[in-house]
This record gives sequence, structure tokens and C-alpha cells, in this order.
Amino acid sequence: MSQTIVAILQARVSSSRLPSKVLKLLLGEPMIIRQIERESNISCINKLVVATSKEKSDDPLVELLKNRGIEVFRGSLNDVLDRYYNAAIKYNADHIVRLTGDCPLADPAIIKRTVEKHLSTGTDYTSNCFPPTYPDGLDVEVVKFSALEEAWKYAELPSEREHVMPYIRNRPEIFSSSNVEFEQDLSKHRWTVDELEDFVFVEQIYKELYSKNKIFNMSDILEFLDKNPSLKEINYQIMRNEGALKSYKQDKEYLSKKNE
Repeated sequence: MSQTIVAILQARVSSSRLPSKVLKLLLGEPMIIRQIERESNISCINKLVVATSKEKSDDPLVELLKNRGIEVFRGSLNDVLDRYYNAAIKYNADHIVRLTGDCPLADPAIIKRTVEKHLSTGTDYTSNCFPPTYPDGLDVEVVKFSALEEAWKYAELPSEREHVMPYIRNRPEIFSSSNVEFEQDLSKHRWTVDELEDFVFVEQIYKELYSKNKIFNMSDILEFLDKNPSLKEINYQIMRNEGALKSYKQDKEYLSKKNE
């Protein structure tokens, strides 16, 4: 029986570190459109949906996407797990590919490889970032709907609700998992966009590679960086997963209040 695989790309305008980053122009197009241009080339998915919030601040994003004919789902701003769960229900997903709107260098081939491993192993959860061996910004997570539903029902911590997958990842006794690893550790490369320096870095990559091949891949970027190593210094000092670390602090506050 065929399985419905839905890629859900979470995005919002009200990002705290670089507000409106998804709408920043990258070679004349909003960054989110450049990312979707790449992720529309994932051959193994049935549908790509952008999941954003119901907040008024995200109205410009929704208008942009609808004008481009891109599927949009609106849900909770902070409870992103709830947003994913309801989007998955709407589109009858058997498996959900989690993508985030700060990855304009996302590589369709790497996403496809992760999805294929998920399906071939039959695990509840598959990623390429626990542990990470790919550059930060090429992250992809895939989960069975049944596992996502269980997380939605029982997850309580702020980090589990905001970051979607921690409830599943942190319970290996309940959920089976697998990881896609590259043959060498490239995790020190930072290709995500959280700060202005990140955007400047990505902009340089696009200026060099986009005209040669609109869907340039990880190897193309690595080859360019080998020839221009100083580019890596633009954003090298920024901490990986800073947003998740902030959520873990909120977890401590939540547990402290709960135990009072």
C-alpha cells in the first residue's frame, strides 16, 4: 500500500534573532521562495506544505505564498508540535518530513536519502543530525504519523512543543530511530540563517553558484568554500542550535513551577 509523505516546512516572520528573515531578498526573491525552489525538487514526497502561525505578523508570508500557488497551513505560533500534527492530519500524512524555513541551502538529494532510509528501515524517526555530520542548515527529520501523534498527546515541556521532535528523540525505549551520516564530519560548517552574518554568507554562495545551477548541491558549496576559505569566517563563531538551548532553559522554569 502506498504511503503519503508530506514535507512540512515551518516558517514565521517573527523570528527573534533576525526578524522577517524568511522575506529577506536573496537574488531578488524572498529567502523562503528560494528554499522552496530547492525543496520542490525532492522527488520522493507527495506534497510540500508551509506551516506558519495564525498570528497577524505572518499574514505577509501567507499572502506571498498563496500568490505563488504554494500550499499553506496556519496553526499555533509557539506550539509548533500542534501545528505539525494538525497539518499532518489535514494532508493525510503517513510520514512527515520536518523542514525549517532558515535553510535556503537545503539539499534535495540529502533530504531524499534521509526519507529513503526512513522507509527502508521502518523506524519511527529518522534524521541526519543526531549526531550531526552534515553542515548545519542541511538538517532533515522524518517521522511516522503514529509517533508524531503520540508526541502531540503526551509532550509537555516547552522544548518538546516548540521543536516538534525532542519528545520522540528522548525516548528510545518507546520510539525506534535511525540516522543518516556522511562519510566525514562536516558539522562545523554553518549554512543556516539565524543571524545577519548567516544571511551574508548564504548570499555569497547564491551569487557565485545560482547562475551556474539553480539547484546547486552540497558538493558545489564545499568546492567553492575550498577555493574561498575566508567566507567561512563570516558566521563561523555563531553557536549551533542556540534556539533549542533557550527552550531547555524554559523547560527548567516549567518543571520548577510544576513542582512547587
